[in-house]
Amino acid sequence: MNVPDDLKYAESHEWVRRDGETARIGITDHAQSELSDVVFVELPKVGDRVEARQAVAVVESVKAASDIYSPVSGTVIEVNEALEADPSLINNDAFGQGWLFLLAVDSALIDAELGALKNAAEYSEQIG
Repeated sequence: MNVPDDLKYAESHEWVRRDGETARIGITDHAQSELSDVVFVELPKVGDRVEARQAVAVVESVKAASDIYSPVSGTVIEVNEALEADPSLINNDAFGQGWLFLLAVDSALIDAELGALKNAAEYSEQIG
């Protein structure tokens, strides 16, 4: 299972990649594997304010539908519109082209929120 070292991970199987005042969010390789073939994605709206651990999106597969939780707080500034036409990008490239949304993070909260998430080794241990 692919678990990149440069990301932080939520126990609920989302990943976050911080880049200054933004954070890109997606679901992990483990999550997409468990879901199987992703057929639909409901993304948050640009401008939405989200809180850490808030359900903000839905990923549907041939097996199940799963809520997606934001690992950090912020405002949605971009969504991956390519997923509307090709939701299988999540299965094919969960950490690249299959990202879900981009947040402008709360600078007062981001360090504490990231600190509460798992590093790659901790997440690898969780998924066994």
